[in-house]
Amino acid sequence: MVGKPLLHYFNGRGRMESIRWLLAAAGVEFEEKFMHTNEDLEKLRSDGVLMFQQVPMVEMDGMKLVQTRAILNYIASKYDLYGKDMKERALIDMYSEGLADLNEMFINYPYYPSEQKEENLALMKEKARNRYFPAFEKVFKSHGQEYLVGNRLSKADIHLAEMVYNMEELDSNILAGFPLLQALKTRVSDLPTMKKFLQPGSQRKPPEDEENVLKVKKIFNF
Repeated sequence: MVGKPLLHYFNGRGRMESIRWLLAAAGVEFEEKFMHTNEDLEKLRSDGVLMFQQVPMVEMDGMKLVQTRAILNYIASKYDLYGKDMKERALIDMYSEGLADLNEMFINYPYYPSEQKEENLALMKEKARNRYFPAFEKVFKSHGQEYLVGNRLSKADIHLAEMVYNMEELDSNILAGFPLLQALKTRVSDLPTMKKFLQPGSQRKPPEDEENVLKVKKIFNF
């Protein structure tokens, strides 16, 4: 019997969070092994299981997978979240890559020096409101369907819902004027497995105090 996927990362969101969201949406239970010190990361490196010496790493189906997008694509393919043909997959990839650009800003935000945070927050909110969210609202308007591609759930929908949650943490009114994105957020959140995942206390939070931020920066070379 194949065991649950085992996720190797630190006890924060970072680049592993989109993997958690995708597994949760697919209804896949997973386990996590957190790294708390640089020695934990060096142990994985010395064991030879990190092809490029970096995490996240996911043990799944007899493989030790690294590189976030490769992991996401494997999960999406396995659990039918990657469209029905090459054209749909191309659209899903296009939407996902666009979201990855904004998500990278969100991932790095907690680790900016305090004097840079306000500027980066303003830039992130500006790009969400004026570039990314209008683009996805337009996609929904163009076809009138419930999901971005092929009128069925894909990894692009899950990544978009995650990004909406992220941006609402920073600005509770950021979805004003985007009713179709709000509808998608509700639709994804109402999936039974996502309801469980999104229960209070279930999501991983990035370090909030300066000591932990510096520790994570040291381990993961932010």
